Amino acid sequence: MKFIRLVLLVIASLCLAAQAHAETKLQQYLPEQTASDLVPGADGFGPVRADLAVAPVLKNGQPVAWVFLTSDFVGTTGYSGKPIHTLVAVDKDARIVGVKLVKHSEPIVLIGIPEAKVKALVASYAGLDLVKEAKSGGTTHEVNIISGATVTVMVIDDSIIRSGLKVARALGLGGLTADVANAGPRYAVDPAAASPADWTEAEGDGTVRRLALDVGQVNAAFAGDPDPRARERALTDTPETTFIDMRVALVSVPAIGKALLGPQQDTNLRAWMKTGDEAIAIFANGLYSFKGSGYVRGGIFDRIVLIQDDVSVRFHDRDHRRAGSIALAGAPEFAEMDLFRIPAGLGFDPAKPFRIQLLAHRDVGPVEKVFHTFELGYQLPQKYLHAITAPAAEAKPATIAEADRPEAAAQADLWKRIWRDSKVKIAVLATMLLVLTAAFFFQTFATRNAKAFSIFRIGFLLVTLVFLGWYANAQLSVVNLMALFGSLVSGFSWQAFLLDPLTFILWFSVAAALLFWGRGAYCGWLCPFGALQELTNKVARRFHVPQWTLPWGLHERLWPVKYMIFLGLFGASLMSVEQAEHLAEIEPFKTAIILKFIRAWPFVAYAVALLVAGLFVERFYCRYLCPLGAALAIPARMRMFDWLKRYHECGNPCQTCAIQCPVQAIHKTGEINPNECINCLHCQVLYQSTSVCPVVIKKMKSRAKLAASSGGAPIQAVTDKP
Repeated sequence: MKFIRLVLLVIASLCLAAQAHAETKLQQYLPEQTASDLVPGADGFGPVRADLAVAPVLKNGQPVAWVFLTSDFVGTTGYSGKPIHTLVAVDKDARIVGVKLVKHSEPIVLIGIPEAKVKALVASYAGLDLVKEAKSGGTTHEVNIISGATVTVMVIDDSIIRSGLKVARALGLGGLTADVANAGPRYAVDPAAASPADWTEAEGDGTVRRLALDVGQVNAAFAGDPDPRARERALTDTPETTFIDMRVALVSVPAIGKALLGPQQDTNLRAWMKTGDEAIAIFANGLYSFKGSGYVRGGIFDRIVLIQDDVSVRFHDRDHRRAGSIALAGAPEFAEMDLFRIPAGLGFDPAKPFRIQLLAHRDVGPVEKVFHTFELGYQLPQKYLHAITAPAAEAKPATIAEADRPEAAAQADLWKRIWRDSKVKIAVLATMLLVLTAAFFFQTFATRNAKAFSIFRIGFLLVTLVFLGWYANAQLSVVNLMALFGSLVSGFSWQAFLLDPLTFILWFSVAAALLFWGRGAYCGWLCPFGALQELTNKVARRFHVPQWTLPWGLHERLWPVKYMIFLGLFGASLMSVEQAEHLAEIEPFKTAIILKFIRAWPFVAYAVALLVAGLFVERFYCRYLCPLGAALAIPARMRMFDWLKRYHECGNPCQTCAIQCPVQAIHKTGEINPNECINCLHCQVLYQSTSVCPVVIKKMKSRAKLAASSGGAPIQAVTDKP
């Protein structure tokens, strides 16, 4: 067995060495760096190792740390679809002693955010103890999110922690070891194990584990908190009062599940679990609830976390069920009885020890809290396990696909975590898309009442601006298209686009809308900057700011400018994506929407100038300068249907819609230009207006005369009140 492990260790080392030679980026970036900038007092770097993409950091000729580049060890990409290259130095105790941001391609979020702010965030990881991170599953530190750069910050955090743990384990720093020798677990759950006879036996042999805390113990724990308010606000109950009496059992083990839950509940549990899932039961009494209220607000149980080696599992409402009564004889009564599912693919091994970390809090202010953690350790008793021998096939060297699987799974975990944390935002966006789709499909009904439709449109645009724009930062950009093109050229990866759920959903909805309605579904309703322009123009009209209608000849010569801008940016991206992304600052989106005008004055002045122009010429930027609008307009003629209704008289002789179109998308001949139309549906309001549309007015008069001549009651025309 030892010989097999030794062989596997050698094979893994050789595979790691081959990968380092093939993929290392450290050799590319290290010569440009100064050792003392990374590790104070250091005077140079040693050569990059042949077996691993790391190099020693030297002081007086002796190694004091090891330096590596995160992108050599993890493949997580940023918002731009490219890795964020960060240089990290780790000492012999597995403590990060220096971090430096080397290169990134994140202008969509980082231009406008001071570079010093991002570098300070990266440098703040110095001092992080990777041994503690390994034991806690990466939960001992807090991620300091920078507004407007959430995805980028999470990618940086994920890259530093995961690559740091990989290097520390590979080098044996801080006592960490690479678990490459395990060809499989030495033990597995024995499905034929006998169940405990009663509750006393279950507690006695460790089938059920207990964490019991009284008020005195909890007060003593918070008394040591650095915040004096934690001591001042101690619990006033008697010290012997039960704070929490919590029990845990691994009920996915057949013998335990049947004994604790009974046949019926156990059958339901097995039906709920998917292949590879595990499950625990938690029972508790006392003043403190282990469930908290986070699962009600955001679907997550924020007071408990399961930790096993590098694996940490936070439970969500979809992986939770209430348990019924305990079937095991002699079991006490519990106020809280719950089942939690551990999804397959997280790396949890039921045969290995794990612990449940309970987070207790104390209110020290109106919205401030301090926290203290308590732990309940769990080890499945030996009687539920049996030894196994790894099959010979598992001793074979891993294929490239197998070697890549953990990295792919880690990247998937990151974007899934972001999606889980964005459930409320996703739900609101889905509702907006559903409402807008219904308005388009039933546009005749939606536009029947001019005043009601005007209120609906203003309300929708306000939600787009405030929620999608200023709150969720879900502003699409031409940079997204350039990143997509770059990804298609260099190797497409869904991961880069899944990191921002709202942007991902918006782009999919835009793609679908282009087939049905053209670009107007986004430009006219879902673009936060477009909404800002239209709303400010409406305010200007209220204050009687004069509105300028450009001569048709000048208008026709100006609207192609945005297509030229887009083609120029696209051509620049073929030579340098980074340069094209900088040129894309012609979009004022980051200034006005992402950064809410908190930016250097030239950018603010530019955005304000565009908005001021929009006070006189409605949607000035959308009409003549927007490269994103141009990109979406190019496939506009591919739409499958012509939803906007027209009369034969439109354009000849009637020019009402052409004159009133807010973006001059209707030709004098009455035709609607799909490349310029923003689907505001104003022409559909006019189409049914009994007070504005000459065709409708003429029809109403003809019907009234016909009714009068036949002796019937005259038809009363309904007058719109815009």
